[in-house]
Amino acid sequence: MAAAPAAAKSHRSAPAASEPASKPADIAAKVPLPQPRPADAPAREAAKGKDDAARGEAVAGAKEDVKAPPPSACRLALTDEVAIAPSIPPIKGPGGCGGEDLVRLEAVVLPDKRRVALTPAATMRCPMATAVANWVRNDVAPLAERLGSAITALDNFDSYQCRGRNNVAGAQLSEHGRANALDVHGFKLADGRMIDLTDRAQPRDLREAVLHAVCTHFSTVLGPDSDWYHEDHIHLDLMERRNNYRICQWDVLDPLPKVAPLMPAARPDDAPPRETAEAGTESSRKTASTPAERNGTSRGGSEETGAGPSTAAESNAPSASEGAERSDAEEPPPAQKPADAARNRRTASKSAPEQQKLGADAAEARSSTGKPSAGGPPAASDKGKTRDAAGRDQRAQTSQGAERTSPSKPASRKRHHGRRSWDPFRGLF
Repeated sequence: MAAAPAAAKSHRSAPAASEPASKPADIAAKVPLPQPRPADAPAREAAKGKDDAARGEAVAGAKEDVKAPPPSACRLALTDEVAIAPSIPPIKGPGGCGGEDLVRLEAVVLPDKRRVALTPAATMRCPMATAVANWVRNDVAPLAERLGSAITALDNFDSYQCRGRNNVAGAQLSEHGRANALDVHGFKLADGRMIDLTDRAQPRDLREAVLHAVCTHFSTVLGPDSDWYHEDHIHLDLMERRNNYRICQWDVLDPLPKVAPLMPAARPDDAPPRETAEAGTESSRKTASTPAERNGTSRGGSEETGAGPSTAAESNAPSASEGAERSDAEEPPPAQKPADAARNRRTASKSAPEQQKLGADAAEARSSTGKPSAGGPPAASDKGKTRDAAGRDQRAQTSQGAERTSPSKPASRKRHHGRRSWDPFRGLF
């Protein structure tokens, strides 16, 4: 029983009998190779050409299946007799930019076959190009003839451009981004003149005529004073609004006033000499003197020559300075104000001699009324009499000091808002 596992173990450990390992050359021999090219096969270049031709035919067939849209009614009406405006493919830009039925307006053909070039050529929709052509043919050309010349070019300031309104980033898409607008700076005449539509120096009636014409052909007209962005050009577009609403904002401004020169003009040759001018100024000053000065001058001249009349009244009359001194001497002193009188009263009441006299009077009053007993304080009646006498003496001294300070006017009792002034002895009566 024990020999069987050993035999099994020896069987697992022994290598199994296998075929000998194949060599790489034998493996390569077993891989199938393409068959040789038949002798009757076409050349390789001819076969490549046929494949390209077949691919081209397939693409052409696919293009024929997608038919091009027929031209619009506007495109059919905008012929070469009206404008030179070849069609261009539709533009599909970001954010809704671009459009269909686009043309490149290069020139407007006038009824007499003359051409008015747009410099540079403008990319726009066909209806916008038709409106521009009709405006130039029917309004601008006759207006230029009234100026004595013919229009030759229209200055294109801006046409198609994928941007927001007024070139503001993030703003609503402009009509320029829809190829539905044109900015005009002016037009050029055959005699070389450039008519700038926003120039104040141009005739006002000319600019007003252009204003009425463009507001008839276009739904939006923006010019000077409409906003800050249209001060140097005229914006035209065909934006569609509810109820066919139109915007025509263009203020035809008056010419600016002439500025005065910075330097003064040269002195005229016929101007009087400067010495004569100065003499005339002095004579005008003498003429404008006061009557008193003229009288004093004439009186002094008569005294020098001795021809002037003199009377006893004039000789006896006092001079002006003497009269002034006499009036100052005779004038009484000014009356003292109540505030000054009160201040003087306080000063007089506080002077040292009068305080000593007041103390002596109080001592006499005490001696006349009698001394208090040695055994106790003085009686209340004696205190009251002493205070009454002292108050009377102080009031008398105050009134006398006031009379001395203002003898011309007695001191009046001062009142404050209807109440008497404070009296230290008021409570004793």
